[in-house]
Amino acid sequence: MPWVYLLLAAAAFVLALKTTSPGILAVSLLAALGLMIAGVMSLLARRLDNTSRDVSSIVDPMELRRLREQAEARKLAASSQSESSPN
Repeated sequence: MPWVYLLLAAAAFVLALKTTSPGILAVSLLAALGLMIAGVMSLLARRLDNTSRDVSSIVDPMELRRLREQAEARKLAASSQSESSPN
């Protein structure tokens, strides 16, 4: 879709160059400017959408707390195991 905006903007510029009426010139230049801005913004939005993270991969606070508790339990088990085993 952004390429359609940019093609329409180019067509509006061509119309502005070919016309002899000052009214049509002003309208086509404004249309070209608006379509050019819309096309560039659409390209930027598409690029940002492609680089954004998947929201479903975010860990909720309850899951994060559970993971911390598991890590702490493993750490305690490893430390108690290393203390009880003679060298």
